[in-house]
Amino acid sequence: MGTDDERGSGGTVSEPSAATTPTTPDGENPDIDDLLRKLDSLEETVDDEDEREKVRQTISLVERMPGSDAFTTRISKYTTRDIAQSFVGGIVFALPLLVEGGVFEIAAWFAAARVAGLPIYLAGHVCFVVGVTTGLLYYADFRDVQVYRPILGIVPRRLVGVLTVAFLVSAGLMALWGRLLAEDPTTLEAFARVTVVWGGAAFGGALGDILPGESTGRDVSEHFEELGDVFDD
Repeated sequence: MGTDDERGSGGTVSEPSAATTPTTPDGENPDIDDLLRKLDSLEETVDDEDEREKVRQTISLVERMPGSDAFTTRISKYTTRDIAQSFVGGIVFALPLLVEGGVFEIAAWFAAARVAGLPIYLAGHVCFVVGVTTGLLYYADFRDVQVYRPILGIVPRRLVGVLTVAFLVSAGLMALWGRLLAEDPTTLEAFARVTVVWGGAAFGGALGDILPGESTGRDVSEHFEELGDVFDD
């Protein structure tokens, strides 16, 4: 029979056995990132808005704890600062294209190349820009960008925001610099010019948004909710 010390009672406390150490379902010891995944799942199941807000606050607190990969890599909130960063990134990438005469040539090709009357190359370019921007945001190994509170439960807000800001930057700068309607283009050709510059602006906007990491401040959805409450009152 062993002594009290050998059994872990009495003088010296024995080390906890492996059987009593909490583990995740895959058998590994849990960490902060496992807790964040649990909190994300909890947020999706909570119906009460006040309780959901408490879960969000807890997630935000945990993300900033030392030892969490989310402290430096995870991005979930979409804030007004993210929109501003996307705006700056879009301008930086759009400016070199604004002075390029090749933009006019590409736009003329997009407008003229048609199949069954449809500008398929222009449509393909638009799909290309959307696809690459999506890849930069969610699949490139820069940051762990979470799809948080998507529009209609499907469309990522960050993707829509980056593409919209980039398009406004492209159209605005081309109009400001006199490049949009120069040489009297057709409406389709003028739109094609914007989409050419939009490609660079979207890529720059995506990088400008995610590379600095998660921005401080409140999520834009909270501002919209407050605005909706004001109109309801």
